[in-house]
Amino acid sequence: MTFEDIINNVLAHEGGYVNDPLDKGGETNFGIAKRWYPETDIKALTKNDAVNIYYNDYWIPSKADQLPNGLKATYFDMCVNMGQTRAVKILQETINSVESTTIAQDGIIGSITINSASKVSKKRLQAYRCLFYSKIVNEEPSQKRFYYGWFKRATTT
Repeated sequence: MTFEDIINNVLAHEGGYVNDPLDKGGETNFGIAKRWYPETDIKALTKNDAVNIYYNDYWIPSKADQLPNGLKATYFDMCVNMGQTRAVKILQETINSVESTTIAQDGIIGSITINSASKVSKKRLQAYRCLFYSKIVNEEPSQKRFYYGWFKRATTT
């Protein structure tokens, strides 16, 4: 799987322009948040602009292309949805759930994590992603309204 194979699904999950006061992402368009791109006119952001941001600021640093094909889309979507450090920690937690040795859950996508990822199934990674969303809702009940969407996204990516 390549970036081109994955990006349209990410964009479909992210949708268009939103400025929901209860969404911690704040003002977003195609999932690109004003919070992280304060100099960007989010409302005027084009799909092409968003794709370029996702490629340069998410795909390349995430090293998603180095993971097994079965994990690339889920992992990359996690990087987009929750940030790379959190996505890597969840991947590492998932690896530790099947490994006889423990790798550090440091949020760094290095060679140990990349090489160990082949032992993880997509379904297992999706389950640990859902566990993360459950923790958010338990800690911040106001976020419960987003849980079903997160769950659908986690189990279809």
